[in-house]
Formats: sequence, structure tokens, C-alpha cells
Amino acid sequence: MMVRKHILAAAVATALSSAMTVGLTLPTAASEIKIVVNGAPITDYDIARRAAFLKLQRKKGNLTQQARDELTDEALKRQELKRLNMLVSDTEVTDAFARFATNNKMTIAQLTGVLDKSGVTPGHFKEYIRLQMSWGRALSARNRTPGGGAKVSEQEAVQRMLKDGGKKPVSTEYQLQQVIFVVPANNKGILPKRRSEASALRARFSGCNTTRDIAKGTLDVTVRDLGKFIEQELPPEWSKQVTSTPVGQATAIQDTDKGVEFLGICSTRQVSDDRVARMVFTQEDAAAAGAGKQDPTAAAVDKKYLDELRSKAKIVNE
Repeated sequence: MMVRKHILAAAVATALSSAMTVGLTLPTAASEIKIVVNGAPITDYDIARRAAFLKLQRKKGNLTQQARDELTDEALKRQELKRLNMLVSDTEVTDAFARFATNNKMTIAQLTGVLDKSGVTPGHFKEYIRLQMSWGRALSARNRTPGGGAKVSEQEAVQRMLKDGGKKPVSTEYQLQQVIFVVPANNKGILPKRRSEASALRARFSGCNTTRDIAKGTLDVTVRDLGKFIEQELPPEWSKQVTSTPVGQATAIQDTDKGVEFLGICSTRQVSDDRVARMVFTQEDAAAAGAGKQDPTAAAVDKKYLDELRSKAKIVNE
């Protein structure tokens, strides 16, 4: 079932008035480490901010323990996302933060005020957004279903855009070319040689029109025109490199199951249409899935993935 509101939608509306009139004490910054996840520390200040976040969501029970559990899980997810190069950009987080404020009939300043006065802080919430959006992509890639759950319909996308004054989300479209230096499965010994050849050709890459010419004379090289990809459609293992590589240049080489590869950035352009809107909104819904009923398949993939990470992790609690 698709989640129709963001994670704080109900809580923020109530908190807006109460947080502005009731004096709430922000947690004092501290450096005392309470949990270590694969060498990454979680401090009592981190826990205090997450507990404040849970309180803002009207959660019940031992909020400190819930905060510890959530932050431990998120540390595992963040480490996995870094390994996959799938953490979303600052720009995407800022845009999602602004849309969240708009969807809840607030200005960015008002939302910032609520988060500050409640002890959550905008920075903590933005990192939460980053983690949730990025993890939604990881689940999508693992589950092979766009958005990790139900797609936003065209009608709902239009309604959301109208609520935001008719403004459509903008994304970058990339035209890509793939260059593969083939390495047979039974001959991995030639990998160093192939890496050297791939690096040499990559250094000469100056645009997609000349790739086949400069590849002539090199054995077992495949050049494929991949076509166009919206940023949200980029293969997870290439996403970060593609978005940080200028037009007319090539990504760093990578070892893959086919051999040694790099991608050429043929061209880019900014696009804003209904398809982009649906993809962006679907991704944000996947990020907010923890706020309500989650698609059973996506929930199962989420749990299994996290269980795998936990089984390999070294977690130390004070």
C-alpha cells in the first residue's frame, strides 16, 4: 500500500503550534560514545536528537531505547550505502526538505523552527531524509521493482504538483556509452593488463562520437550506446560516478562480471515532465514508508537485507 504522507506529516502540524508556545530544551552537544557499529560511533547527543524526533512523531514507550535501535540500524544501512555509492546528493535532500515543508503548509523557516525547538534539529532530519531516500533506492535495486514498492499514479503526481503551485520536480537526463574490456571468467589472470588498457583508452576519451575509432586495434573491447537515463534510473553501482563526471568525459574504471568497464557521459539535460515527477514522488514515498503501512514485499526485502548486515557486523553497546 502506498504511503500518502511524509514521515512527520501528522506530527508536525500539531507540533507547529505547541513547539512555538511551549519552551522546549534542546539537547546539549556531547561526545560520549554509547554505541559503536563497525567502528562508527553513535553518541548520547545523537540518541537524544533521535529520541526527540520520536517524541515529535508521538511515539510511545522507551524512546531512548527505540532511538538506540533505529540509529544502530541506520549506521548499518549508511555503511552499506557508502559501499554501493548510493547516498543521495545534498541537492536532492534540500529539495525533499523544501517539498516536505510545502506539503505540510509550512515555510522552510517554520519547519526549521519546529525542528530546532523540538530538539531534533534540521541537520538531523535532513540526514534522516538522506538515509531513507538512499535506502529506498537500495531496496529498489535489490528487489528489482522501481521505488521498492507501489508507483505513484499519474493522477496523484498531478495532485502533488498542484499542491506545490504546479511546480514539477526537475531531474538530470544522461546519455551514456559503455566501454567493456572483456575478461573471460576462466582467465582472470589478465585483469591487470585489461585494467591498464582500459585506463589508457579512458584517458583518450573525449566524447562518445570517437570512442569506436580510438578503440580500433584493441582486442576484445565492446562499445555500447546505452541510451538515456533519468538520474533516478541510473544503475546503483554507477550512479555516484555518473552524476559527478562532466559531459565528454568518462567515469573511473570498474571491475565487473564482464571484465573492466567505464561509462562515457555523452550528454546531459535538465528534464521536468510527468514521468520525472512520478519517479521522484515514488522514491520519496519509499523513503517515508516507515511512517505507515509498507508494501509486504518491500518490508520483507528490507528486513532480510538488514538481518544480513547485522549478522556480519560488530556492534558494541555501552
